Amino acid sequence: MTYRRRLSLLIIIDSIIVLTAIFIGRFLVDASLYDITLPLAISSLTLLLSHHFFSFFYKLYKKAWEYASIGELLIIFKAITFSITTTAIMQFIIEQQVHFRLLAVTWMIHMLLIGGSRFIWRVVRDVYLDKTVHKKRTLIIGAGAAGTMVARQLQNNHDADMCPVAFIDDNVNKQKLDIFGIPVVGGVNRIEEIVKELHIENIVIAIPSMSKRDLNIIFNECAKTTAKTQTIPMLEDLITGKVSVNEFRDVQVEDLLGREPIELDISSISEFVTNKVVLVTGAGGSIGSEICRQISRFAPRTLILLGHGENSIYSIEMELKETFKDTEVEFITEIADLQDATKILSIMNHHHPDVVYHAAAHKHVPLMERNPEEAVKNNVIGTRNIAQAASRFDVGTFVMISTDKAVNPTSVMGATKRLAEMLVQYFDQTSRTKFVAVRFGNVLGSRGSVIPLFTKQIQKGGPVTVTHPDMVRYFMTIPEASRLVIQAGSLARGGEIFVLDMGEPVKIVDLAKNLIKLSGNSIDEIGVEFTGMRPGEKLFEELLKEDEIHEQQVYPKIYIGKTAELYIEEIDYIIDTFLSLDKETLRERLLELANHRLPVKELVSIPS
Repeated sequence: MTYRRRLSLLIIIDSIIVLTAIFIGRFLVDASLYDITLPLAISSLTLLLSHHFFSFFYKLYKKAWEYASIGELLIIFKAITFSITTTAIMQFIIEQQVHFRLLAVTWMIHMLLIGGSRFIWRVVRDVYLDKTVHKKRTLIIGAGAAGTMVARQLQNNHDADMCPVAFIDDNVNKQKLDIFGIPVVGGVNRIEEIVKELHIENIVIAIPSMSKRDLNIIFNECAKTTAKTQTIPMLEDLITGKVSVNEFRDVQVEDLLGREPIELDISSISEFVTNKVVLVTGAGGSIGSEICRQISRFAPRTLILLGHGENSIYSIEMELKETFKDTEVEFITEIADLQDATKILSIMNHHHPDVVYHAAAHKHVPLMERNPEEAVKNNVIGTRNIAQAASRFDVGTFVMISTDKAVNPTSVMGATKRLAEMLVQYFDQTSRTKFVAVRFGNVLGSRGSVIPLFTKQIQKGGPVTVTHPDMVRYFMTIPEASRLVIQAGSLARGGEIFVLDMGEPVKIVDLAKNLIKLSGNSIDEIGVEFTGMRPGEKLFEELLKEDEIHEQQVYPKIYIGKTAELYIEEIDYIIDTFLSLDKETLRERLLELANHRLPVKELVSIPS
């Protein structure tokens, strides 16, 4: 219906209602219906004209009444009250008296009929036109501001495929109440029971400020049901207007395993990076590329992307140039192998970076067990080459990314990263450059991470393979790891091994089960198989050795380890002789040296 036709219809309906109201009021007050006097006619005309005037004034004829709410009811109240007041003034002018009883009764009838005529549209929409039989019955976790917003939007959105039928909230003061006609049926401990009782198909977690620990508790309760579990966007995205409250997303493993994010010291990072020349090795990798993204936000003068794989370097270059096209950041790519000392020196001499983030490394434990010589080449020799070049050309700060597998290592990968840490700490003692290492655990979603493997296995229908039921690991997200590296660089004084307080370690089998549940499958359908520990693996990882423990926090949730004994002569000997050793001998010597079990005189005296 066009606006003109709609307006004409409403004016006719309102005119009938106004005249009906005053004549019914006259009948109820005086029991007279046929005695039409001049004052009554003037009062009726005044009420009719003033009603239309205030209706236009308050835009009553422009409201979409199928979405009427308290706001529209207040507008009707104002328009009718002012209309009655105007009529009372007119009665006083003409008759020198006001018929209060008549006007009071007329006001009530007027309010009832006008309000009823408008809200009938919403009743028709909600009861007869709202096809909720085709919508998924939805349980909303959280009856606070966000939860009620979700419920309201789902109720008002005809295109939404969900129908809210109940709230869950641990606040006992809200339980057994109705919000928008939706009952608050109990606390989190009743989720499984309520899903069965109310035939719930979807669950929406609507508490954007919830801690990771609490979200994990709620998800574990939701996982006991067959309902699909989703959550609303993060609070900061809602506040900044990036997304709407009803743009639900699936719960992700990062939501369950991630810790509460650390707050960055923006001022110190800006001072450290802004308008500087920054070089990132391994810039095409999962960690290196995220470091590049994070650094670019702080407007360095030049960002040098150094990597061995041309495709990954090209990909991150194109992404950064598109994302930061409106900035003055210069992005330069360098394809080079860290084992080529001459090329690395040439790059360092040409660009003279202020800061180097060394993210390039071989990280895959089983592969390095089978190829220990390649681990030495990339993780040890590569680190020595880039560190020597940084020292020679007076780089301000050199930050190396390490791993928790470097603590009491049982694998070639962990051993070579521990030797790389020793080299970095040695160069700090002999150079004007500040050398530091940053040590953290497994990174969710990185190349070689267990999560992409589990995801592929689930997509194929299972089973998900776990090495050991008791294996635990520390986890963090790629952005969090990258921010830590950048923050550590700004805190560097030289020689530190920065360690993040990563909270409680997570059982790999629990991670596998959560991924299965998040995919919408049951554990029985997919299955979990234990394959046995692989060479070089440990049941648990550590972040600091006993001789490295330092109690002081240099930043919230960031610790530093003490400098342990360095075996530089032994590392040089390994580098000089590793190509002449068989794989098993090389592996043994790497582990002995990394675990400080082989004095230099014994090492150099062993025939190769």
